[in-house]
Amino acid sequence: MKNQFARTLFSSTGGYAALVLRVPVGLILAAHGAQKLFGWFGGYGLEGTGQWLASIGLAPGYLMALLAGGAEFFGGLALVLGLLTRPAALVSAFTMLVAIFAVHIGNGLFMSNNGYEYALALFAVTLALAVQGAGRFALDKVLLERFGGAGNGLRTDA
Repeated sequence: MKNQFARTLFSSTGGYAALVLRVPVGLILAAHGAQKLFGWFGGYGLEGTGQWLASIGLAPGYLMALLAGGAEFFGGLALVLGLLTRPAALVSAFTMLVAIFAVHIGNGLFMSNNGYEYALALFAVTLALAVQGAGRFALDKVLLERFGGAGNGLRTDA
């Protein structure tokens, strides 16, 4: 049972394509999370982000800022490393879905009007990573070899 759980969590069919998706999207998410959590890169930090989230109806704002910032920052770092890729990608995808419907949907598709196109692209990539896993050059592959059982016959890096 433990081996099956590890195989489900850490196996991948992503190959090199997952690496190409994971690294830039993970860096983007981590940077956005750092804006929310720490005020880096011109962000407002937890206090400012929390006030803004509360003002658009996502209360309690501070908690929502902590959750969104944490999902983006730590989820983004996990994606870059290929560590617990499926859970990190799912949390990130959910965060993007909330952003789409809570902030951007009323503005139409295009970013020039604060629309949802960018959040939708991040949602699509993170959802794809949740489905296919981390691919090659990921810590998940190391964890699969450690916890997934030797000689399991499962492709870990298609």
